[in-house]
Amino acid sequence: MLILAVSLMGLSTYAQKFAYVDMEYILGKLPQYAEAQKQLDKVADTWQKDIEGRMKSVDDMYKQFQAEQVLMTEPMKQQKIKEIEAKEKEVKEYQKSKFGPNGELFKKRQELIKPIQDKIYDEVNKYALAKGYDIIFDRSSGPTMLYANDRLNKSEDILSALGVSSKPAGN
Repeated sequence: MLILAVSLMGLSTYAQKFAYVDMEYILGKLPQYAEAQKQLDKVADTWQKDIEGRMKSVDDMYKQFQAEQVLMTEPMKQQKIKEIEAKEKEVKEYQKSKFGPNGELFKKRQELIKPIQDKIYDEVNKYALAKGYDIIFDRSSGPTMLYANDRLNKSEDILSALGVSSKPAGN
């Protein structure tokens, strides 16, 4: 029994230091992130308008087909249907190439946002090593943290290390 008590006392003296940051909060305070997000939104909007224009073209083809099908032979109808379906498939493939899981928007996001995230992660690592933290959680990445005392929130320290003031001007 004495050995168990001494063992438990030894374990209790090795307390781990925990903290958390809120990546969404930090990203929201970084001007370069806001600029990158604007660029992404602009690119996405341009592609979306292009896709909508292409889909309108498909819809126009279908409406024209509906109006003219009474004058067509069965082989002509089948040919026209194939053309419309091919055009629609082409538009969907284009949409997937732009907005799909490995599409151009994803790649553009990686190109613009990843360097910003990497910079934050580097600061978090430096901060953790300098302050002796064993674990730093990201509060914004889902419901993995059910409770966190605000004194453990080190988001402001990371923003400060990044050279960003989160305080409104004039305070």
